[in-house]
Amino acid sequence: MEWTKLLDASRFGATGATKNTYDTARTNYQHDFDRLIFSSPFRRLQNKTQVFPLPGSIFVHNRLTHSLEVSSVGRSLGQNVYLQISETLSPHEKPLVAEIPGIIAAACLAHDMGNPPFGHSGEEAIRKFFEDNSGVFKPMVDSWEWSDLVRFEGNANALRLLTQQLTGRRTGGFRLSNAVLASVVKYPYPSASGKKKFGFFKSEANPFLSIAHATGMHSVGNMEFCRHPLVYLVEAADDICYQIMDIEDAHKLGILSTPMVVDLYRAFFTDEPKGARDRITSTLKEVQDPNEQVAYLRAIVISKLVEECARIFVDNLKPIMDGEDFSSLLEKISGASHTAMEAIKNLAVERVYNHRKVVEIEIAGYQILGSLLEIFCDAVLHPQTGLSKKVIRLVPNQYMTSSGDDYTKIMSVLDFVSGMTDVYALETYRIIKGINLPTL
Repeated sequence: MEWTKLLDASRFGATGATKNTYDTARTNYQHDFDRLIFSSPFRRLQNKTQVFPLPGSIFVHNRLTHSLEVSSVGRSLGQNVYLQISETLSPHEKPLVAEIPGIIAAACLAHDMGNPPFGHSGEEAIRKFFEDNSGVFKPMVDSWEWSDLVRFEGNANALRLLTQQLTGRRTGGFRLSNAVLASVVKYPYPSASGKKKFGFFKSEANPFLSIAHATGMHSVGNMEFCRHPLVYLVEAADDICYQIMDIEDAHKLGILSTPMVVDLYRAFFTDEPKGARDRITSTLKEVQDPNEQVAYLRAIVISKLVEECARIFVDNLKPIMDGEDFSSLLEKISGASHTAMEAIKNLAVERVYNHRKVVEIEIAGYQILGSLLEIFCDAVLHPQTGLSKKVIRLVPNQYMTSSGDDYTKIMSVLDFVSGMTDVYALETYRIIKGINLPTL
């Protein structure tokens, strides 16, 4: 693969040629970033769970703040990589490759936009609904479409959201550049591939193929492709942020003690020179506030991981550009960082992701999403009944389709439900269950 194709600035869905505008005041990739920032789906992320239930007096991360932080880290990774490889680039490549930080920043903004309410349990709740109702839905769809439903993925839903033409909207969805869209697809293969995760539904097979062709991604057969190289950097930014920031959130909520978190973060630097470790100790003595101590350590841990992941990417640039199978960058870190990261992963599973409040929001998500899917799927598939006619009125026109097969209609319901915020999903559930009455 080569940078001149991988960083294609052409807009998906736009008619006519789009110039690579990296030499103008505001590039296509900067336009992409701004389109995402100002969009309603991105704004709704502020009311979607990251890990912990939406906060009261203590503000922990939601999907919006997480995405903004991932974008910041992604930009730093991209800049670090560019500085390391810039001298190896031709004069023709250099100005284009210099745009990598902006491409990654935009892709990072979009990476979670397809996730449903209630965190990752929302994805599981959608899968379980179709599994539990296989007798109803499986006869309506083919094997690939059924795989899409029972293996629903926020990753694939992000590509759908970004490229789909909703009712009353123009073709191409957000009309982002092909380079940004390709950088969002972490798993460039369909659900029917049988792999653990996938990157596009059957409904987006043609859009994905168009993006893959435009960016020169290598095909490995059966609708499967090698990853776009920048996916590794988007993925690393996401992994760094959620694994490190979830620990800080747990500290703010009193789930993990200050000494425990300080030790977890300081463990990343046990192989650093004594002078560097002494500077950390000196700063911790100067900063007495526990939250500020944790914030300081979190910042330097992220900085170290950014440098290490960028170096690993550059060291393995040839096999990555050749499309060889390659694990995530964070899995390649070594020494103290590797040991410390493993400790954080283990503790997070034991003390954070299985905390009572996290489990409670997951259970609620199952009940709420299952009920919403049941009533809205029934309404779009059987629109002539009296109740269905009323239920359909609750669905915004942009999601409605008067034509198409059953799979298309079911996917339109998933568009609506997965786009809900946690609070809106809860309010809608309460109203349709008669728990609350609507107010004007």
